[in-house]
Amino acid sequence: MKIAFLYPRWTGEYGLFRHFARRNSTWPPLSLALLGAMAEQQGHKVVIVDGQADDLSEDQMVERALSINPDVFGLTCYSPFFHLNVSLAKRLKKATDNIPIIVGGPHITITKENALLPQFDYLFIGEAEKSLPNFLNAFQKGADLSQVEGIIYKKSDKIIIGRPQWIETTIKLTGKTVNEESALDQFPFPSRHLLPMKKYKLGTMDGRMHFTPIQTMRGCPWKCIFCASEALNTTRVVTRSPRSVVNEIKQVITDFPYISHFYFLDDVLTLFKPHIIEICDLLIAENVKITFEGSTRANLVDDELVEHMVKAGLVRLSFGLETVDTEMRKTMKKKVPLEAYSEANKICEKHGVEAINSAMIGLPGETRESVNATLDWLSKAREIKQVNFAIAIPYPGTEFNDMAMAGTHGVELTSKDFSEYRRYGSAVTKVGDLSPQDLIDLQNEGFVRIYSAPWRWIPMFKKHGFIGYALMLVRVFKLWSQKLLKRKSEPYGSHPKAL
Repeated sequence: MKIAFLYPRWTGEYGLFRHFARRNSTWPPLSLALLGAMAEQQGHKVVIVDGQADDLSEDQMVERALSINPDVFGLTCYSPFFHLNVSLAKRLKKATDNIPIIVGGPHITITKENALLPQFDYLFIGEAEKSLPNFLNAFQKGADLSQVEGIIYKKSDKIIIGRPQWIETTIKLTGKTVNEESALDQFPFPSRHLLPMKKYKLGTMDGRMHFTPIQTMRGCPWKCIFCASEALNTTRVVTRSPRSVVNEIKQVITDFPYISHFYFLDDVLTLFKPHIIEICDLLIAENVKITFEGSTRANLVDDELVEHMVKAGLVRLSFGLETVDTEMRKTMKKKVPLEAYSEANKICEKHGVEAINSAMIGLPGETRESVNATLDWLSKAREIKQVNFAIAIPYPGTEFNDMAMAGTHGVELTSKDFSEYRRYGSAVTKVGDLSPQDLIDLQNEGFVRIYSAPWRWIPMFKKHGFIGYALMLVRVFKLWSQKLLKRKSEPYGSHPKAL
């Protein structure tokens, strides 16, 4: 069979942020490349159309998809871009109703049969690596699909719901060593040859570099209220062996010699210290020359670990600060001591590692004063070269969504339109006295305050280039001008406390 996986362009949704979203978030759809590799193992022909990387409009996506003339179309959905997949699927169904459309991804797993719209034929819930091979085998043979777990479909006006499929856990949080026979080793390396790999670049302190994401483990054992940990079963941790990780890195370098930068997709890169240390040991021992980055918790790094990771190529680490407000941190279940961020950022600075801190506004308990406190903290931390300043969104399946839907903890949901569920330039909740527009304004003002700091200008230029740097300065100037005009138009004495 021939399978066409389609990944629509999504950055058109971000308006003023589109340039930066496109330059910083045009990533290889690794999940589709992995599913493509599994389908290829079964002898199927696979095509991936990455509309984001190729900057394809919906009309162009439809034209290219139809030209492939596949036996199956495949889509993957995240909540903010569910509507893009719905629209694309409608167009494909209208043009050719005889080609089934299968769709998976986090949004599908969370919403289940509620996502079974007329234009979708089969939904995949759980991890599709477990169910897709069985589905393709049964579909090709015309066998009874009710025997395939992990899918939802309609048969004779009856909805058939299979059990979500999950990869078995191979390690516990209390584990001291990593099992070499790790569960993720059973899968092939993603078929990156199906993707336009030269089009994926990421800004670093050494300029824009060709890169690829890679995964060494899945899962995070904590349950922050803004993560859909229960619905997506992400509190279990599933690993790959360090040898498998390094072998994939070496294969990428061989197949794509222009790629030397890797983004480790792990939710918590340093969750198991022996695991990341062994990966670094192999990279060093085998003289694999790369740079890499990832995200982790601030209390799971130390001086010795970062120094060792730097020897293997570490250049950037991201930490989820969210807020400095103590009560808000308790509510969001962010179980990392605030002082750990100061220490982790200083360790990164000491070893020449770029530190990114992610902040989030609009969580339960947020006020103008709490936003101001977080910005004060970030403004004084000169070792932080980049800050992601996002608006908290109550994505389906999260405890934050439950609060917003019920109107508890001072949070009120103002929209159920998933197309508005974006973290930049859009807000769908009222939090205390802060309206959605207040949150957007606070984000803009915070952005200006963060990137008005002169010590962040050079890192900004290195990562975004001249055009990105110029656009950033224009945006800062524009927002400052808007703020000054607004203050001049208000009666004397009516101004709220300035950020």
